Amino acid sequence: MSNGIIFNNRIIDIVFVALFTAQAMKVVISLIFEKKFNFRKFIETGSMPSSHTASVVALTTSIGLKEGFSSSMFAISSVFAIVIMYDATGVRRAAGKQASVLNKIVANIKKREGYSLIEGNLKELLGHTPLEVLGGMVLGIAISLIMM
Repeated sequence: MSNGIIFNNRIIDIVFVALFTAQAMKVVISLIFEKKFNFRKFIETGSMPSSHTASVVALTTSIGLKEGFSSSMFAISSVFAIVIMYDATGVRRAAGKQASVLNKIVANIKKREGYSLIEGNLKELLGHTPLEVLGGMVLGIAISLIMM
């Protein structure tokens, strides 16, 4: 394996660049659409593109390019990527929707009863829309093709 620049492992470098790029893009997209610089987008989950997806797809694509698309490592990485993408649009997105409903219930109780059941609000933006996952997938493939 050729030496990487950051972690002395080319594939891990590609995964890191995909993750970093996806998170940086969230800040830029927020700046364009919300007209304000929001650095919190760099460290938060959710939004376009999915950094989890960009990372695992960059990993899977890089392994396919290096080891071959019929290799066992590519198969393992593909299954891993599918689970991550499914989780991002399914389980975590559903948990975010549940958090939104619970936050509304708690706010109503606080308004009516004068106290809150929990400190602060539950985090609502946990998962991704299918479009955000698709964006992460395209980004992960592109970065892997460019860097490999």
